[in-house]
Amino acid sequence: MKFFKLSLALLLFSINTQAQHILITYYSKTAHTQSLAEEVAKGAQSIPGVQVKLKRIDQTTTKDLLDADAIIVGSPVYNANLAPELVQFMSTWPFDGNPLKDKIGAAFVTAGGISAGEELAQLNILQSMLVFGMIIVGGDDWTSAFGASAITNEGVFKTAQLDKIFLQKGFSLGKRIATMTKKIK
Repeated sequence: MKFFKLSLALLLFSINTQAQHILITYYSKTAHTQSLAEEVAKGAQSIPGVQVKLKRIDQTTTKDLLDADAIIVGSPVYNANLAPELVQFMSTWPFDGNPLKDKIGAAFVTAGGISAGEELAQLNILQSMLVFGMIIVGGDDWTSAFGASAITNEGVFKTAQLDKIFLQKGFSLGKRIATMTKKIK
């Protein structure tokens, strides 16, 4: 009986201490989306017990998707839509047998200007994730309800680097997804 109790305790300990795996995958043409992806990764890595993979979509494999407990997807915004490359990538995700069901999903985007369609683009990512049966998690407050977004080419935001307010939104999204993944998984 003591052996059984010890074995059960060790099993429960190993289950509870396993690292959670977060995949952050993105498409970036001008490096703005890559910069936001890197900040999302920093936020996720700030939570102990989380392993983060940061990959461009052309480097992301089906195994990466299947091994992840959470998948965070990023895209630039093209006329209130996702980059065609990202749409094509998500169209290759495994569907038969529902292998992505109950994984956590989140989105981030970069847009050239305010009201350029960043929320619509985020919703397109989240809608696709819902089709796969994923659990959707948004940002940490009402200013990032659908995830993180950044403006890259308008007014005071027309710079080579992302403004710190948008980098903070990316960091906060990564941190929230890591925290929620640990709670749920």
